[in-house]
Amino acid sequence: MFGIDVIDSSLLPALFVALFAGVLSFLSPCVLPIVPPYLAYMAGTTVPDVQTRRGADPKVVTAALFFVLGLSTVFIFLGFAASMAGQALLQYQREMAIASGIVILVFGLHFLHVFRIPLLDREARLDARDGTGTAMGAYVMGLAFAFGWTPCIGPVLGMILSLAAQEDTVGRGVVMMASYAIGLGLPFLLAAIFLNRALGAMGRLRAHMGTIERVTGVMLLVVGGMLVTGLFSTFSYWLLETFPALGLIG
Repeated sequence: MFGIDVIDSSLLPALFVALFAGVLSFLSPCVLPIVPPYLAYMAGTTVPDVQTRRGADPKVVTAALFFVLGLSTVFIFLGFAASMAGQALLQYQREMAIASGIVILVFGLHFLHVFRIPLLDREARLDARDGTGTAMGAYVMGLAFAFGWTPCIGPVLGMILSLAAQEDTVGRGVVMMASYAIGLGLPFLLAAIFLNRALGAMGRLRAHMGTIERVTGVMLLVVGGMLVTGLFSTFSYWLLETFPALGLIG
């Protein structure tokens, strides 16, 4: 229906990249540090107050759930738009892949500090203070987060949107963006459920931000290079030949 196909084995490499990209976005320097105060703020409380409680705080978990639904709404809509654009320009798909790959390669070099693009180091945060402590307020903040942090997570998000635009159907592109949203949103939920432990883990991760940035840069270079050379499709076929059982998926 509406051109939406069932997930099949040829989509698996892109889904894995999207999921991993979402996790890296969560771990990025402009997202990870603000997770605890965001969770507490959305729940209408403070981080010290949450830290004194044992077990998961239902208000924090509920706020995190609706926050993730908000950002997922935006990302899935972007995936739909990118896929629609890809379908409209289907005859130029190879040229689009090359152009997207070159841009992604530039982003990768930025993350590896070969050179810096000032715009990508900026954050355009949108405030959504009305409704603090409510599910709807958290949902609106999720929408604001997805739009407001685009300059920071933009390179990784742009990579996934480029991959979505290369898919044969709109449905496959939407599924890919849903995978990215899961990679970014699931850690938010886990952080809300295990907030006390997550605070310590996030504090330790901050010391490794440089490594996380370099990993992101390498991933962007690999995916950008595969788009330019057309190796993404070749890799999917190689997976099917090497692991025939994957052909049973979809």
